[in-house]
Amino acid sequence: MFIKIDFTKNLGAIKPLHGVGQPPFTGGRGYSMLHYLTEAGIPFSRLHDVGGAYGGGRFVDIPNLFRNFDADPEDPASYDFTFTDLLITALMDAKVEPFFRLGVTIENDAVVKSYRIDPPKDPAKWAVICEKVIRHYTEGWADGFHYNIRYWEIWNEPENHVDPKRNEMWTGTAEDYYELYNVTAKHLKKCFPHLNIGGYASCGFYAITTDKPSAREQYFVDFFDGFLKSVKENGSPLDFFSWHSYASIPATMKFADYAREQLDKYGFTDAETTCNEWNPEVNLRGTGRHAALTTGMMLAMQNSPLDSAMFYDARYGTSIYGSLFNPLTAEPFPAYYGFLAFNELYKRGTQAEVVCDDQMVYALAAYNGTDGYLVIANTGADSVPLKIEANGKVIGCQLLDGEHLLEACEQPDAIPANSVLALRIQIEA
Repeated sequence: MFIKIDFTKNLGAIKPLHGVGQPPFTGGRGYSMLHYLTEAGIPFSRLHDVGGAYGGGRFVDIPNLFRNFDADPEDPASYDFTFTDLLITALMDAKVEPFFRLGVTIENDAVVKSYRIDPPKDPAKWAVICEKVIRHYTEGWADGFHYNIRYWEIWNEPENHVDPKRNEMWTGTAEDYYELYNVTAKHLKKCFPHLNIGGYASCGFYAITTDKPSAREQYFVDFFDGFLKSVKENGSPLDFFSWHSYASIPATMKFADYAREQLDKYGFTDAETTCNEWNPEVNLRGTGRHAALTTGMMLAMQNSPLDSAMFYDARYGTSIYGSLFNPLTAEPFPAYYGFLAFNELYKRGTQAEVVCDDQMVYALAAYNGTDGYLVIANTGADSVPLKIEANGKVIGCQLLDGEHLLEACEQPDAIPANSVLALRIQIEA
């Protein structure tokens, strides 16, 4: 394998692709693990499914913040911000910006009975409630804060299943969601023209990579098309569109292209696009292969149309999706160290040109003055001979695999299977 780096070629800024889903914390006061996010320079933590089922009864979800929908939304006494205040403040102290999902937590047993995933009975009132939540955290309303929280997402995966009885996120129709989005987005944008209002955290676009998509997979795509038509016809704001992928790196890159193409097709050329749930082969968490795939995904995303991304997720708990921290030891899994490596690229800021001749290997370089950094992820099953050509000198090398957690090493002649190399390079004047 041959990798060529040209630090004289400025390809633009390294994007904030190392965001995460819900943060690692324990209960209402246990925020000591957030230092891991600070150390990895995590730019965003998306607040969805936070605190357990039903948001733990205390966190983030609108029914937790506004417990009686028949109450007066103008009255601060109608709100309970107690535990969400603690979480938001802890994140801000850790220098991690919340990406705030306005909605509810998934109800995995909705097929038996659902409690909170019905369409709000009064979308206009629901929009006002969301307005007050935003004012509390950004304008100090109701003894609140003046935090710089820029992204506000309306709901999550409303198209989770074509059958409302089996949909774990939304018991209404597609049209019900479109109405909620249009009403809420217009109201919030009128109140907060400087903030980013969007949605809807799509389940994804798996149908575009298969000849025979399931009815559910096809519904994801049809729902997206209907959403864009509705937003366009209603003149509603769409500052960002969010979507999810649990597919391979190549498939996820196709999804990123598709989302961008469809947004542009409908005239939303200024709308950002974010993949704010992703996790390749989540069943492999805790392994070197999962670390290589996770790192490779971030490296590949840099050259996609994405503006940001958030891994699902960074929780500390027993869920299989909690893929950055061992729930038994509270120690980081290998994949966490891929975020540390990506942050070294992010800190340097400017992407350099990299040519790599192996499709199973992903490489990304960044620089700041004479300080360069290169991250290589071999996602293949075989070790690959490694030759690097750069206008600079390698002055440090680290290895990440199932046994080495971004540990210093001599520059190898080959990059092992399912591993990551991070190299610091002194750029020639």
